[in-house]
Amino acid sequence: MSQRRNFLKKTLITTGLLLPGGISKAASGLYGTAFASERFKPLLLSTWNHGMPANDRAWEVLNRTGNLVDAVEEGVKVTELDMENLSVGLQGLPDREGIPTLDASIMKGDGSCGTVAFVRQVKHPISLARKVMDETPHVMLAGEGARQFAIAQGFPMESEKLSPKAEEMYQEWKKTSQYKPVVNIENHDTIGMIGLGADGKLAGSCTTSGLAFKMHGRVGDSPIIGAGLFVDDEVGAATATGLGESIIRICGSFLIVELMRQGRTPQEACEEAVRRLIAKNKDIKDIQAGFLAINKDGEYGAYAVHPGFNFARHHKNGQDLVDSKSKF
Repeated sequence: MSQRRNFLKKTLITTGLLLPGGISKAASGLYGTAFASERFKPLLLSTWNHGMPANDRAWEVLNRTGNLVDAVEEGVKVTELDMENLSVGLQGLPDREGIPTLDASIMKGDGSCGTVAFVRQVKHPISLARKVMDETPHVMLAGEGARQFAIAQGFPMESEKLSPKAEEMYQEWKKTSQYKPVVNIENHDTIGMIGLGADGKLAGSCTTSGLAFKMHGRVGDSPIIGAGLFVDDEVGAATATGLGESIIRICGSFLIVELMRQGRTPQEACEEAVRRLIAKNKDIKDIQAGFLAINKDGEYGAYAVHPGFNFARHHKNGQDLVDSKSKF
C-alpha cells in the first residue's frame, strides 16, 4: 500500500494533474468536477497502478490496428503475466487448497460478451473469454468445461506450481488458515479496463485470480457481466475492482451504466454505486470496492469506498495515474 501511494505521489508531480497555482487536483478535492468537465476520445481507463503498463500496450494496439476489442484484450494480458502482481494471473495468490483459479470477462458495446470462471492452468483467461465470445453461442464457461474448451482451442496447459511469492504467502497463511479481507491489500484486486474509440465504440475487459485463500470454487464479480464489467455503445462502460461479493450484490457495473442512461455523469453514477454498495453490505470498514466509468461522449468518473484506489488514464494528450475520491 505504501509503495502504491509513493508511486502515486511521484506520478502526480510529474504529470499534467496540476491546477493553476501548482495545486494538484488530488489536493484540491475537485475530482468530481474535473471528471465531469473533461472529455477524451479515444480514452482508456484501467484499475490500479498496474493499469499503467496495461494501458501502454492497449494504446499501442489501438493506434496500430484501430481495433478496440483487441486493445483491451492485449492490454490486460500484460498484467496476467506480471510476476509482481499477486491478484491477477497464474502467479496470483491461490485458493485455500493451494490452487490458483482465474476469472475473466470481455465485452463489446453491441452486447457481445464472453467470460470464464474458476478456470485452471490457462495463462491468459482473458483470451479464453474472447474465444467464448467469438467462437461459441454461450456467454460463460466455468471450471473443467472452460479448461476443456481451452484445450480444444489450442491453449497450452500451464503448471499449477505456485509462483515463489505466492508459495511463500500461502505457507504463511496455512499457519492460521484464517480469512479476513484487508482493505487495499493485493488479495482482492483485479485489472478492469474500459475504452472508448475514436469512432465512439466502447469495449472492456476484466481479469483476476480472485480472493486470496478463497474457498475452492469461489467466483467473484470479474466474470459476471453486469457486476465486474458492463459496456453499452448507446451509453457508456463501467468496470469494478475490490471485494467481488459486495459488487455482485448491487450489479455494480450495470447499475452505473443504467444511471448514466438516465442522465447521470460517470462521476455521479460511480458515487451512487458506492452509496448503494455501502447500504447493502455489512462490516464496510473491511470492504474496499472501486468503480470506473466512461460515457459515450468521453467523460469519465471514478469512486471508491475507502481511500487508496487509483486508476490509469491514457488519451491523446498523455497518460497518468489518478487518485480516486472515496466515500470515507
